[in-house]
Amino acid sequence: MKTIRLDSRLACVASLVKKCDCVIDVGTDHAYLPVFLVENRVCESAFACDVKKGPLENAKETVKNYGLEDKIETVLSDGLDSVQSMKNCCVVLAGMGGILISELLMRAGWLCDESVQIVVQPMSHAEYVRRFLYENGFEITEEKTAADGKHVYLALSAVYTGKRTEYTEAKLYYGKLLENRDETTARYLRRQYDRLKKRYDAIGTDERYKDESLVLKAILDEFHEKGRNFDADR
Repeated sequence: MKTIRLDSRLACVASLVKKCDCVIDVGTDHAYLPVFLVENRVCESAFACDVKKGPLENAKETVKNYGLEDKIETVLSDGLDSVQSMKNCCVVLAGMGGILISELLMRAGWLCDESVQIVVQPMSHAEYVRRFLYENGFEITEEKTAADGKHVYLALSAVYTGKRTEYTEAKLYYGKLLENRDETTARYLRRQYDRLKKRYDAIGTDERYKDESLVLKAILDEFHEKGRNFDADR
């Protein structure tokens, strides 16, 4: 029987998924992740969800090729809109922007359950995801990065506790990553810093952006305080 192998991006996501009854993979595309998780007995069953029919057909083909039709169900769904609430499951949202991920999470109130794990991989604007989780009673339990050529990806895991997490604006950009000392994480944090520094330098002393400039300076200063000298680390 053939087994599936994941690329480094999806392997990073898979490594965060805890053993559970069911995985709900939102934006599944080819359903590689749910097939891997079922094959490796991380979960008993899975839902492979996508908003478009084309990717869902790809998912159905993958599931069929691995003989998992009795374990993985494909669902045409905009986010979690067509998925019933579940217990002891893991919801995965990977390969989409952080703003969209936040919006999809917001629409699924049943995720506010301590038995539900959330694993996300924002391709951009991870700060929106962290802000949503911090403000809505979710605890970020772990963050990891993975490299694929020139690309560096972030994945994080969260569970509902009902307690709001206090944060600074800078923490929205580094989260728990400062606890990691690997080179891939350093690359990711350096790119976050560079993105913020570029914007800060662009607005300069323009009075129209005074408030934004002050916020950005505070964020950059905290990066140095909590991490290291990113300006010198090249």
